[in-house]
Amino acid sequence: MKFSEFKKKIDEELSASSDSSEKAKNLEIILDIVKSINHTLILDDVLQLVLNNAIKLTRSERGFVVLKNSTEKLEFKLGLDSNGKTLPEELFNISTSVVKDVFDTGQSKFIEDAQSDTNFDPSKSILRLDLRTILCSPLITEDKKIGVIYVDNKHLEKINAREITDTFEILAGQAATAIRNAQLYAGQLNAFNALQEANSQLIQAERKALKSSIDSEIGQSLQGLVHLALLENESMMRSIETLQKNPHFKEDNEEALLIDRLKLKSKVATDSIRNIQKYAQVLLETSIMNLNKDSGDLSRTIQSVIKYISPMKKFTRITFKTELNPLPLCNYDSEQIQHLLVQLFTNSADAKKDATIVIKTYSKFNSIFVEVTDNGPGIPQEKKNIFEGPFSSKRTQYGLFLCKSIIDRHRGQISVMNLTQGAGIQFSIPVN
Repeated sequence: MKFSEFKKKIDEELSASSDSSEKAKNLEIILDIVKSINHTLILDDVLQLVLNNAIKLTRSERGFVVLKNSTEKLEFKLGLDSNGKTLPEELFNISTSVVKDVFDTGQSKFIEDAQSDTNFDPSKSILRLDLRTILCSPLITEDKKIGVIYVDNKHLEKINAREITDTFEILAGQAATAIRNAQLYAGQLNAFNALQEANSQLIQAERKALKSSIDSEIGQSLQGLVHLALLENESMMRSIETLQKNPHFKEDNEEALLIDRLKLKSKVATDSIRNIQKYAQVLLETSIMNLNKDSGDLSRTIQSVIKYISPMKKFTRITFKTELNPLPLCNYDSEQIQHLLVQLFTNSADAKKDATIVIKTYSKFNSIFVEVTDNGPGIPQEKKNIFEGPFSSKRTQYGLFLCKSIIDRHRGQISVMNLTQGAGIQFSIPVN
């Protein structure tokens, strides 16, 4: 029930309850309580406010809140005494049969003289605790039971049982709504944090893959340029030597001095070029060594990527289907493989907003194979060099170049699958 609707209902009951000032007073207290608990969405704060006010409202000595967990079992969440002091779970030695009965039936229980009523506890825990007053109500919101709120007292007070139970049930109903809202908020917050962490990991993996690819590309380009420069320099040296052997060459004129300087400069240039060649080789070697391989289950990596990206806006309409067969453990860089998978999934989502993506894994020939197919428009026939270098103007092709670089560094293979409908990419990683 919305707060505005609840306030209107309270106002109507207050105007109609001239025969009971106690009830009117309790309703006003509940209205103030609801205002306070609706000011926060932090679950721990909501439970604290609810339980403190429930103890005060019923003039109880202590209270407990138990909530249903993911396994559908009741779980201790908070215990407080009348002074607001937290009670440890070990003191949660109340009549568990009362709590279970209230949760199972969805009906409140009010035991005014618990010393003489042990119907709900065969172990007679009520007698051992010397309890006299027990009030227990289910926490129900939108017809769903989420837990139980319980208060008790060792001193029997003269109270109006009907009014106090009615008031406590109203409080329990509003508390259930506040607690459920806080739980949903906590769930969204956890999902957001997990998504942020996943995004961070994927960005790091992309940067790592990009840096390694750039290092490799620069290293290869430098190696080619260095080789040409050395050839040209050696050609120039041979030309100088040929000139010096010419019978018309005079060693004592200005031309001879210039030739000597050119030879010296050529030697310096050759030494510098050979140093550049060393640096290029280092770039190539480090781009290969950048892999952070570890033994793992590739199917589990695939499942984690699907779990992380499914809440993202781009993938909300995407349907993922998996055919993950048992795989042997292999050594691979999980971050870079995650990046590769995200790139392939993104390409499918860009091609068709509501695509169905099928991921299949299997092993043969001492390698692990992964097939990613979709029901999109497919890959045009003219795009034969889909894995071409990073200087392509197409962002998709740039991403696929990185995918190929990742698989190349894993000593694997990646290729376009020949499908009659949709697009498919297959890649493999050697087991050893």
